[in-house]
Amino acid sequence: MDTEALMATSTTTRTRALATEAVHAGRDDLAALGLHAPPIDLSTTYPSYDSRGEAERIDTFAATGAKLDGPPVYARLDNPTTARFETALARLEGAESAVSFASGMAALTAVLLVRASMGLRHVVAVRPLYGCSDHLLGAGLLGTEVTWTDPAGIAEAIRPDTGLVMVETPANPTLAEVDIRAIAHSCGSVPLLVDNTFATPVLQRPVEHGARIVLHSATKYLGGHGDVMGGVVACDEEFAAGLRQVRFATGGVLHPMAGYLLLRGLATLPVRVRAASASAAELSRRLTADPRIAQVHYPKLGGAMVSFEVYGDPYRVISAVRLITPAVSLGSVDTLIQHPASISHRIVDEGDRQASGVGDRLLRMSVGLEDVEDLWADLCQALSSQEAGDRTEADPHGVVHRQVSGRPARTAAVNGPASHPAGR
Repeated sequence: MDTEALMATSTTTRTRALATEAVHAGRDDLAALGLHAPPIDLSTTYPSYDSRGEAERIDTFAATGAKLDGPPVYARLDNPTTARFETALARLEGAESAVSFASGMAALTAVLLVRASMGLRHVVAVRPLYGCSDHLLGAGLLGTEVTWTDPAGIAEAIRPDTGLVMVETPANPTLAEVDIRAIAHSCGSVPLLVDNTFATPVLQRPVEHGARIVLHSATKYLGGHGDVMGGVVACDEEFAAGLRQVRFATGGVLHPMAGYLLLRGLATLPVRVRAASASAAELSRRLTADPRIAQVHYPKLGGAMVSFEVYGDPYRVISAVRLITPAVSLGSVDTLIQHPASISHRIVDEGDRQASGVGDRLLRMSVGLEDVEDLWADLCQALSSQEAGDRTEADPHGVVHRQVSGRPARTAAVNGPASHPAGR
């Protein structure tokens, strides 16, 4: 489909409900092709008998980063299957364009390289972020320099060479929330990047609140089944052009099979997110009332992620679950639990990690589509296991050395880092 036709389609379908767009976006031309399911194009190269014309198209791409008109040339430049996923994701996020990558970290790398190529290597960021995002910014692996601040300090932290402001909301793993619109105002002319992996466009669309760049680890909710890896950036077309140039130069392309699976995942995204969110809200309520839990973190926005701090040994909980899977990642149809301080955020300096609320007793749970009663039964027996383990740490004469507190749990308000007093 050419650009004008795509724009016309976007215009005529702009008032569709999100659930409808999730099913139909990226598939607008299938009926005209005589197809029902989107095809998978696995070609790495494509025939061309007009070398001069192809050279002109490639020169245009090199100069502008704009999508190629006409047939594909080479898989590192473009692929029809991944392009369908990009079209659909852009529509769901309310953005002009989207550019896909091999992983979420490849997507973030491309964003940073686009800004660095303009001499804008300074980043202002709010913790917590996903641990590897934190590391990529702080380690200077791409020549970037980062200033960490709270939301109130963003405007003051911006310098002439600031290329980006980055936030994640709800944040990984504390589920802290920030006011996107207020932060976008603080950014002035500096682009605001919002990592929307946890919320997905089902719960929030950052572009509508002033963000210029929306990042997803597509591996998570967009794919939704734990069997595909990818990343994607939704943004305006001007920024997308730069991302395409970086993707072509670095080769961080999304495989067509992954693009196909991600497009298929989008069709059920609203149903999955809403169902899992209902279970997560119920589990959050029960955990809040449980005396074995010190604090519960659940965002006002809702969602399928719950974090909670235990009074006892978090490692015992991890080892005791049976239905819930102890594993990294999130957003799958099955429920996963992990200990951020040991895994996803271990790479972050301990002092910085603790200061941003990622304490040693914090557990992060990605709630799936299982029955909530089954999930609660598994959580209860795992929590009882850690409680029993704490109570049986005794000397040979049976004297207990450590007692689990019976204090009731508290639910953390998650409007920002300052609202997480425990473990900070």
